Amino acid sequence: MPAGPESVPEARILVVDDEANIVELLSVSLKFQGFEVHTASNGAGALDKAREVRPDAVILDFFSGSGTTAHAVARLNKQDGGRRQSISVTNNEVSPTEAKALTEAGFRDGDPGWEALGIFEHITRPRITAAITGQTPDGEPIKGDYKFTDEFPMADGFEENVEFFELTYEDVQHVDADRAFEAIAPLLWLRAGGQGPILYETRDPAGRRLPYAIGERYAVLFNADRWRTFVAKLPDTVAVVFVVSDSSSTFTTVSKELPPEVEAVRLYRNYLSTFEIGRTWVDGTLR
Repeated sequence: MPAGPESVPEARILVVDDEANIVELLSVSLKFQGFEVHTASNGAGALDKAREVRPDAVILDFFSGSGTTAHAVARLNKQDGGRRQSISVTNNEVSPTEAKALTEAGFRDGDPGWEALGIFEHITRPRITAAITGQTPDGEPIKGDYKFTDEFPMADGFEENVEFFELTYEDVQHVDADRAFEAIAPLLWLRAGGQGPILYETRDPAGRRLPYAIGERYAVLFNADRWRTFVAKLPDTVAVVFVVSDSSSTFTTVSKELPPEVEAVRLYRNYLSTFEIGRTWVDGTLR
């Protein structure tokens, strides 16, 4: 529902893009959803605005080949003690000139020699890794200092954590049948806030999957019949619980037993609905 005059904003969001039309479109949409929206048209303006309004920031850069956004967020966190998160999304394509040269040399897209020159492997990953660790890919301290607002050696790096993932295409039916948990585990971690370790399924010595996995920030219930023990073991720090169940009534039962501040997400129906565009479930099948 749109926010009325007396509504409290859901959160503060900073929209940054050098295309004015995109900024306006996103701003109007987010305001309609009840968010407090601030805007900027470039990186420098975004940093200034971020310091000013301190948005509830998870910064998404969907064309992040240079790695500068993650680098800038780390520096801003250092400047004001913030705990902002950044999500950088890129492909691993090579430039047309490089593609021509690689093809002439006998390489094909997907070959290790080709992939090594892709923007992620050649630019994004090394840039972010070097910025955080303060070391070159060869393990040498980076020379030089950061300037302007705060000056310190680049070799100091940043007190940040970084994870790199490869986004793969998964068969929707495999996901719905609970046959692709390992592949989507990183996305559940992101959905739960991207804090603490990623939860993967674990098995007992006989190879049977354990009924649940519990972390500090989120938990996964694989066997809904074990919900009582699962709920009893949840630490106070858990904010999101994923429940694997084909039954709406079972999911509702488990949800009602959780503390009110814990969000329950049904797997895999709620998870899959995030990616649906113009599709619906009919007799248990996504169409």
